[in-house]
Amino acid sequence: MTDWKEIESRVFMTTGRRMPVVVVRGEGTRVWDDAGKAYLDFFGGPAVHSLGHCHPVLVKAIEEQARTLIHVSNAVYSVPQLQLAELLVANSCFDRVYFSNSGAEANEAAIKLARKWGKERKEGAFEIICAVDAFHGRTLASVTATGTERYSAPFAPLPPGFVHVPFNDIEALQQATTPQTCAVLLEPVQGEGGVNVPNPSYFPAVREWCNAMNILLMVDEVQTGMCRTGPLFAYQDMDFEPDVMTLAKGLGSGVPIGAILAKEECSVFTPGDHGSTYGGNPLATAAAFAVTKYMLDADMPAQVERIAAYLVEKLEGLRRRLPAVTEVRGKGLLIAVGLAGDHAEKVVMDCLANGLIVNNVRPNAVRLAPPLVVSHAEVDEAVSILEGSLSRVIPSIV
Repeated sequence: MTDWKEIESRVFMTTGRRMPVVVVRGEGTRVWDDAGKAYLDFFGGPAVHSLGHCHPVLVKAIEEQARTLIHVSNAVYSVPQLQLAELLVANSCFDRVYFSNSGAEANEAAIKLARKWGKERKEGAFEIICAVDAFHGRTLASVTATGTERYSAPFAPLPPGFVHVPFNDIEALQQATTPQTCAVLLEPVQGEGGVNVPNPSYFPAVREWCNAMNILLMVDEVQTGMCRTGPLFAYQDMDFEPDVMTLAKGLGSGVPIGAILAKEECSVFTPGDHGSTYGGNPLATAAAFAVTKYMLDADMPAQVERIAAYLVEKLEGLRRRLPAVTEVRGKGLLIAVGLAGDHAEKVVMDCLANGLIVNNVRPNAVRLAPPLVVSHAEVDEAVSILEGSLSRVIPSIV
């Protein structure tokens, strides 16, 4: 059998650490490795496989579009692109859309939009307030906006104009605001930061402050969007409306696509300001249109609400039974299990050995982001594996 791990060690750039598994096939909530072993995938890319692996609706859309038109320049009109744009606008508070290839690219576009808006509408204001422990991508500007020093420090000097404050702290945000502030960029729930959920009053207060100070409120829904937290977009049940939103991950359910959406009054791009060779290509947008339409037609928000409540109930049972579990936090199917000590990596590796893929989102927290179509039986199976791993690993190292 081909040793793919050895090949990777010889030819691939070392940008991260991989789990010791070669995945070759996926269906629904499961994947299979090159030895034929099956795993429940509760990591999902992370949070990418909104409809699970190789959902028939997505596969059909890709097959049909691939036979018709895979790519065409953005210098001409493309039907799938405009169908998706219209669907997203009709089901959100926004008026305009532009498509990219990833969440990082979508956030780059949002940063550019905010800078231009500040230049034209706010006397040259250019600073963007972001949150500590945020994650907005790996490009130079988006990694600077990301409030995690270990991601950005190796690439200093960094672009100016980004200010970081504690998440869920309205007073800190207010104190950081200056006449040079043009925008605030926040995740509704911090994903890579540990699945951190703000107080219900936080975002309405941020919205009120942005209104008072004439500042754009931009939300990064790359991880929280597309029913991941329940509603189609997380902001929709958090009692506020943003001016700008970015999407990716679950939008294509595995097909690379990102998007920036904006209200008309802050959509200041004009021809030549922004562009993308592949962004919004027919193949990606046809796939994302099929995914989004299926979510709406199948009332995926209601499905997520039901299965998320069941998953949290099962995880809270673990917390009551096992002193190793200190907390269960999150929204919808974006969940973190807090641990008593920095044991998450060992727990993740034990889960993997026993057929469950999860993620050590923080040294003391395990993230679960299963497909939105996960079943009750699959939740039971996953929680059973996780309980076994917690029982084996943590008592042996405390």
